[in-house]
Amino acid sequence: MTAKEIRELAPSEISTKLRETRDQLLQLRLRKNAGQVEKPHLLRTYRKDIARLETVLKQKKSTQAA
Repeated sequence: MTAKEIRELAPSEISTKLRETRDQLLQLRLRKNAGQVEKPHLLRTYRKDIARLETVLKQKKSTQAA
């Protein structure tokens, strides 16, 4: 998911997407510890997606407050 796509979402949608991505990351980490991960590159992808979502959400909140 790109930052441009994220900026088009509403803050509530971003929060929902953030929660879903964190859940996916947690499940992937649990599978990694069990040795059942087929695509380990998804760990990095999910972490970066979470960072993008948090950044855009913070930007939107700061512009609404100003």
